[in-house]
Amino acid sequence: MGEIDAQGHEWRTGLRYPWLQPPANGEVEEVAPGVLWLRMPLPFALDHINLYLLRHEDGWVVVDTGLNNAETRTIWEQVLPQACEGLPLRAVICTHYHSDHAGVLGWLSERFRCPVFMTASEFQWMHLGAPRDPRPSWALRDFYQKAGFSSNHAEALLPLLQASHFRPELPTSFERLREGSRLNIGGRCWQVVVGRGHSPEHACLYCEEDGLLISGDQVLPRITSTVSVHVTEPNANPLRDWLQSIERLRELPDSVLVLPAHERPFFNLHRRLEQLQAHHQAHLQTLQAACLAPRSARELMTELFPRAKGRFDELMALGETLAHANYLIAEGALVRETDGGVHRYQCAGSAELICNQLLEF
Repeated sequence: MGEIDAQGHEWRTGLRYPWLQPPANGEVEEVAPGVLWLRMPLPFALDHINLYLLRHEDGWVVVDTGLNNAETRTIWEQVLPQACEGLPLRAVICTHYHSDHAGVLGWLSERFRCPVFMTASEFQWMHLGAPRDPRPSWALRDFYQKAGFSSNHAEALLPLLQASHFRPELPTSFERLREGSRLNIGGRCWQVVVGRGHSPEHACLYCEEDGLLISGDQVLPRITSTVSVHVTEPNANPLRDWLQSIERLRELPDSVLVLPAHERPFFNLHRRLEQLQAHHQAHLQTLQAACLAPRSARELMTELFPRAKGRFDELMALGETLAHANYLIAEGALVRETDGGVHRYQCAGSAELICNQLLEF
């Protein structure tokens, strides 16, 4: 517990939290008139996701859905007649394609015969999905071999990608959201602010009049969103997109109440954006310090994430390591060569020059 101010708000690491505790799983808390915060359980170390319900005329609009499993459906069946007073869903908005956000998107849409709103890139990536063949493809083997993993190790990672709860129930159609799109929901105007890096075209919702920002995974208060490179695009530069999105979000007022997908709603958006940028700057500096001699991605992964345990942690840690390495290659700070089928990364210049480059975001 951090410091509690006169308003009963908690201050922790420069952020102000109006709610000291979240609602229990399957229960709701009103965070603004006509805006409900619903906590949904997840079967991971990150054990929850925040969903938001927006009152709209004779029904509700849902923002994100929870994971594709029986527990999520059961909770929805309980929440809708109770918290939503039996009123139907009029639309489902999906911030991005990740399984905890889009898991029962198709089920809710079909159940209430209501439209799905999301950006085009997220809709396409959701349909791309995880590899279905139980045998690793040549591309997957090549991706992990170049990172420094053996073929057997790559095969052991594949079942994690194919777990059923990572496969959302897909909707048939969608209404396209774009940067600057405006949605009139219950008398409020919500503007779409697109963020990138965590996912291709993540839709945040900003209500200027009431100072509300539904941030999805683009801004979280305590943990940092994953910024990863995957086998589908091994030379991608998502960290560049992420850092550019931080600058875009700085244009919003610092006074907004941020409604994130994980942890608790908070104030002090700009302070959190500074913390997120500093987090990645520190990772970049650690990575470069480790590259005075040629290193594989797997070796660098242990430098950035020394506490990673188990196969799932390895998947996440490797993706983040490659995101930082690819960013530094694009900036000219690292070079990459292939030795014995493995990519090895090394500093491209003097340590002093590299340090100066890192400070020029």
